Amino acid sequence: MKKELRIFFTAMMFLTRLPVPRFTDHSPDYLERSVKYFPLVGWIVAAISGITFLVFNKYIGEDIAIAASIIAGILTTGAFHEDGFADVCDAFGGGWTKEKILLIMKDSRLGSYGVIGMMAILFCKFLLLKELPKFTPDLQTPSLNLFYNYRYFLLTLLAAHSLSRFMPVLVMRFYDYVTDPDGSKSKPIATRKPGLPAMAVSAITALAPFVFMSWHFLLAIIPVVYATFSLAKYFKKWIGGYTGDCLGAIQQVSELCFYLGMIIIWRYII
Repeated sequence: MKKELRIFFTAMMFLTRLPVPRFTDHSPDYLERSVKYFPLVGWIVAAISGITFLVFNKYIGEDIAIAASIIAGILTTGAFHEDGFADVCDAFGGGWTKEKILLIMKDSRLGSYGVIGMMAILFCKFLLLKELPKFTPDLQTPSLNLFYNYRYFLLTLLAAHSLSRFMPVLVMRFYDYVTDPDGSKSKPIATRKPGLPAMAVSAITALAPFVFMSWHFLLAIIPVVYATFSLAKYFKKWIGGYTGDCLGAIQQVSELCFYLGMIIIWRYII
């Protein structure tokens, strides 16, 4: 049990800026095993974002609450995935060969493609969250219990953050890591593909939020999986596989696709 806790805290240390116990370190072995808990870390990010939304929505307003929830998520992760998405925009926008793309991706400076990409994805995230229904469909009279009123919105956040962090694990399972692993901070994760037990734990954690939702919302997984493997194939075509930044980009795009899928299901199917 203690070993599993250490593996979980290693995942949390890798993906977020949240404090972890002192016994947690950057052990290559634990970091390699930690991928199975990536969706569970998504639960924590979603919880922080959701609570932030509820507080700001109660005392200020909905638009500010959505913006605050996005910012809370960014602060929690240290813009870990957003940074990867921006680097991918720079690399694939400005590079025309594998060597050039990888060189740009390793550059810590942010270029015009990265800035535009970052602005676009944050703007889209705000608009999609704004379009998500805030109240449960069967709710006739709002309750004084904010968690009850907004439970479907909060469950959507939970499912989005957990499922989108499972998608990189899928890519790690079926595609190869590129560039020199010795020069990568994600070397321990990149050197071995996740095994079936780790995939099972990760999948169960990612899909668990759907237990509390209508089965119709499972359809939102389809565009997420399609976008994930479309990006993975695109990355393989150009650079032969994926990098850590590519995984960050996949998480961000998957999250947006899930919100979009939920909106379509809510409006035209439910």
